[in-house]
Amino acid sequence: MPRLREVPRAEAEDKTVLPLYAALFGDRDPVAEPGTATGTRGDWWSVFANSPATLKHAAQGFAYYRSPERKLDPVLRELGQTWAGWATGSQFVFSQHCKSLRGLGVSEAKIAAIPTWQTASVYDARERLVLAYADRLACHGGRVPDALFAEVKAEFSDEEIFELTYITCLYQMHAVMSRALRTEFDDRDDPIVEVPAPEGFDAMDFLGGERRGG
Repeated sequence: MPRLREVPRAEAEDKTVLPLYAALFGDRDPVAEPGTATGTRGDWWSVFANSPATLKHAAQGFAYYRSPERKLDPVLRELGQTWAGWATGSQFVFSQHCKSLRGLGVSEAKIAAIPTWQTASVYDARERLVLAYADRLACHGGRVPDALFAEVKAEFSDEEIFELTYITCLYQMHAVMSRALRTEFDDRDDPIVEVPAPEGFDAMDFLGGERRGG
């Protein structure tokens, strides 16, 4: 379950939250009867409903990137979003945007190769540039080498680059928040934990007989 309270339908704010609940869940209470068309529980929405203003802002972001006024090719946009999910370790963002890529007609080979895009041969030059740039945004805190940016700039307009930058960073934020709050598919324990040593193990054996402090 998420780390924050989910807002039931009966307590939902009526101007922003209830219309979104109706669009996603119909007449159901998303807390009592969770589930969306994509297979998620839908608790991202019921957690964001704790702050209707924040939910409204987030929903406006969805409308922004899906608008036909965007200059960036939707497939390239989704590649950036999907990589942001993978790189940040958000199973929710990664999974949802794999579905979006599929909906745009992207091949299964390209979707499957996203985790190994660096060595995959299925992407064209523009797709590889988008993934390389998205990688620098998501994995390197925006440290984009001049040489890479020059290649991006030679291929895309300033408006396209700005849209790609904004949308990729927006979805890295969503990935971070989903993991922190354990919403949707990110409600899972951290896999990096100490594995107990076998019974009878002595740390001195591991250190070659020398006991160290600390």
